[in-house]
Amino acid sequence: MDKFTTLHGVAAPMPMINVDTDMIIPARYLKTIARQGLGKGLFSAMRHKPDGTEIADFVLNHPHYREAKILVAGENFGCGSSREHAPWALLDFGIRCIIAPSYADIFHANCYKNGILPITLPQEICDQLMDDAKKGANARLTVDLEAQTITRPDGGIVHFDIDPFRKHCLLHGLDEVGLTHQKHHHISAFEEKHHHAHPWLRHHAP
Repeated sequence: MDKFTTLHGVAAPMPMINVDTDMIIPARYLKTIARQGLGKGLFSAMRHKPDGTEIADFVLNHPHYREAKILVAGENFGCGSSREHAPWALLDFGIRCIIAPSYADIFHANCYKNGILPITLPQEICDQLMDDAKKGANARLTVDLEAQTITRPDGGIVHFDIDPFRKHCLLHGLDEVGLTHQKHHHISAFEEKHHHAHPWLRHHAP
């Protein structure tokens, strides 16, 4: 998992509430477990017509937001079915941070597991950042995870809270597998001790 330290980029406004995971990545894209390539299906039903052509007025099809790295969203973002493909699609598109008043619990947890920072802020602060995001090419925010700040286009600073453990994992690029690897020496020592105590359980290759 890539480390998340400081992110500077365009923020795209998506003020819709209750954006569910089927809207984020429709079910027809769930046949794969590969994380790469899912960006093409992100918000597919809203980005493309049935014939595959783009819907011009969808925010991520706008020239200013095609390279957006941050999404400013409405409340209860990521509700619906618990598909991990949703953060995979966001990440593959280039979204590394979401700012919203609230999230569905499973989606919120899946973001952290895949290197996306989901920031929760009061509605009035999200409204201000939504206004910033509507500035198009000037909608650039800087998210500093270590300092837990968002710098607005006018230089204003917004502070956000985050669980210390999740912050540590993002800063160091640690998913659940990475956390396990950090305990490699302890695991190996336990296995060796266990094998000595129970030699009849040791597996011998043919």
